[in-house]
Amino acid sequence: MYNVRKVTEDLYWIGANDHRLALFENIHPIPRGVSYNSYLLLDEKTVLFDTIDWSSGRQFLENIEGVLDGRSLDYMVINHVEPDHAASIGEILVRYPDITVVSNEKAFMLMSQFGFGIGDNRVEVSEGDVISFGKHTITFVQAPMVHWPEAMVSFDTTNGVLFSADAFGSFGALDGILFSDEADFDRDWIDDARRYYTNIVGKYGPHVQALLQKAGSIDIKMVCPLHGPLWRKDLGYFIEKYDKWSRYEPEENGVLIVYASMYGNMESAAQRLASMLTAKGVEKIAVYDVSNTHVSHLIAETFKYSHIVLASVTYNLGIYPLMHNYLMDMKALNMQDRTVAIMEGGSWAPKAGVLMEELLDEMKQMTVLNEKVTVLSTLSDSSAAEMEQMADAIVESLGI
Repeated sequence: MYNVRKVTEDLYWIGANDHRLALFENIHPIPRGVSYNSYLLLDEKTVLFDTIDWSSGRQFLENIEGVLDGRSLDYMVINHVEPDHAASIGEILVRYPDITVVSNEKAFMLMSQFGFGIGDNRVEVSEGDVISFGKHTITFVQAPMVHWPEAMVSFDTTNGVLFSADAFGSFGALDGILFSDEADFDRDWIDDARRYYTNIVGKYGPHVQALLQKAGSIDIKMVCPLHGPLWRKDLGYFIEKYDKWSRYEPEENGVLIVYASMYGNMESAAQRLASMLTAKGVEKIAVYDVSNTHVSHLIAETFKYSHIVLASVTYNLGIYPLMHNYLMDMKALNMQDRTVAIMEGGSWAPKAGVLMEELLDEMKQMTVLNEKVTVLSTLSDSSAAEMEQMADAIVESLGI
């Protein structure tokens, strides 16, 4: 049985929710599931905007049939060829052999690589091209590296709907809601939205900025992403978040403490520092154990906070492996413009601090405070005094 929602006059959400998938892209935990969004426009011509992951293909196909109600499917617009949005293309071509596929040159190349068998019944569009499907006219805008090179967005100039591909998406299954205003987004969704952006799109901030500049020149009334809730109200709230994230500007003037501890001594030191900072007036502090916090959560928090404390024991004369992994993810995702304090630990030959600072030097605009802490086996009076100096330096840097 089909399960759809009406988006606007003539436009329907025909996607699906997936609670079976444990890891998005087989790496990021999604305990709240994920939605695959697809849209069907009923105009003089019928137009499908993107498909969904094949794992939810049965629901998707039932939704299409239910909305079409006997009509043929005339066009399929493909904004993004990543398999969680494109895997059902082949089945659509089998069921609707007369359909015309609309996309760009790079997208058609990727469809060929995936073996989707797109024939000659295609329309290749470029930046600014326009197609009228009856009452509705769609303008196509290229959005390369948001977050694949072929990505584009489609704008309905008739009703102001932007089909935004992977931009403005979120982890989390919709579970009955469709629009962001049908939930308390700031309470229930912003963390998943931030984690989605920072880990999936975060590396490509300049490309997102380019898309935001294009979006600023058109009258957008609704945003229809390929994951997560649709936006019809308070668009400025979410656009502002994207603007901050894509410029690597922190949301909070606060401190993120990430520690790596084998036997609890560095954990104790991290907690001591958190207490010191609170006593000195710092209100926004988050503390995470790198060993039991998935790195996707750490990356999201790193984008959120202005100051980071890296507290790592030395392991095999190097950085603790999971802390090293976190730092490498920071580098890979183009993390920049943060103030960092370093604590290192070890019972003999502590080297983690120097090695972490070397990795930070490879990132852009990362300010490492001069005040550092070395914990030899466990926190002592001398290392506690170093920590006091570090806490004062962090507070001064925060401007408190």
